[in-house]
Amino acid sequence: MKDLDPVDLDLVIVGGCGHVGLPFALSLAECGYRVGINDIDEKKIEEVRSGRVPFREAGADALLTKLLPTGRLELSRDPAMLRRTRTVILVIGTPIDEFMNPSMRIFENVLDELAPHVQNGSLIVLRSTVYPGTSETVERRLRAAGIDADVAFCPERIAEGHALEELRTLPQLVGVNSDAAFAKARELFERMGVASVIRTTPLEAELAKLLTNTWRYMKFAIANQFFQIVSRSGLDYNRVLNAIRQDYPRAADLPGPGFAAGPCLLKDTMQLSAFTADHFPMGQAAMQVNEGLPGYIVDTLNARRPLLGRTVGILGMAFKGESDDPRASLSYKLRKLAQFKGARVLCTDPYVPDPSFEALDTVLRDSDVIVVGAPHRAYRGLELDGREVVDIWGITGPIRL
Repeated sequence: MKDLDPVDLDLVIVGGCGHVGLPFALSLAECGYRVGINDIDEKKIEEVRSGRVPFREAGADALLTKLLPTGRLELSRDPAMLRRTRTVILVIGTPIDEFMNPSMRIFENVLDELAPHVQNGSLIVLRSTVYPGTSETVERRLRAAGIDADVAFCPERIAEGHALEELRTLPQLVGVNSDAAFAKARELFERMGVASVIRTTPLEAELAKLLTNTWRYMKFAIANQFFQIVSRSGLDYNRVLNAIRQDYPRAADLPGPGFAAGPCLLKDTMQLSAFTADHFPMGQAAMQVNEGLPGYIVDTLNARRPLLGRTVGILGMAFKGESDDPRASLSYKLRKLAQFKGARVLCTDPYVPDPSFEALDTVLRDSDVIVVGAPHRAYRGLELDGREVVDIWGITGPIRL
């Protein structure tokens, strides 16, 4: 058993400069916690130290500016920082590999690197979505390394861009196997003033998070499938969708069509598929519909008039509106498929930095076809009358393909 070392940090967040870790760190520091931010990305660490949040997050820049002078935030890429606390929050998930199966290698490598610095008696909070059973695996690996620590799975449930608000207004799940671990984790969140704390076992919390994201992904899939059915019938989907929803509360939650993308929904649906003995055929079908939507758009355009030699302009390369996050964005898949058909593709985005992108005015001027890839508010007022426009989101006007 390791000797206990003196501590001067209330907690350390590993992966603390990312979309999940940094808003959490700021919220905890605002409540008075002394927070260590550990991250391997030196560039992001320097950005945060200089008072700049590396991504778009409502209210985060102002809060960071307010907190830096207090001394309650400390940043480092050295894992030895963990020796100075007995509460470690890991914001490291399990991605999927090229075969759509969970990949544990990154998680295991990070854990092996961090384990020598974890104090006995620590609480280890897993914050990112993980493959079912990961929490208990972490606890076993720590005990095998001679470390007596409690592990809690407390998944983030926020929407990117709204984390600071939702951290306090949404209930927190705490998946634990002991009363002692629950008491520690509950205190951590209750001091933030969260809406409520719900106790589960680790496996229950892991599955609850996967099921939540998969449910959203499947709702988007049925919306996209409905859109394709009506579109193939030669009808105006706006009229059909209005007929479904208008003054009919049982259909009010039917989403409109759009790209179901980003770093979470597909990944978590495929993790659930890997976990189940029948490989979750409904989830597989949802993946085929959502991932197939860019292909449906390109094939429809090409059938209408061959794309060979034409110029396609894509407005928005982030995975969702008002975001600067391009991870797993289907706009990139759309670009590749259009290029396969022989089109020249111009891309633009007001938030995603990329030297290959063009200014909005250039894309609008030089494109034969305009496709809205992300529904940024900046596109609402565009004058597109008389243009060939694909807008499955309906951000520039009616839904159209």
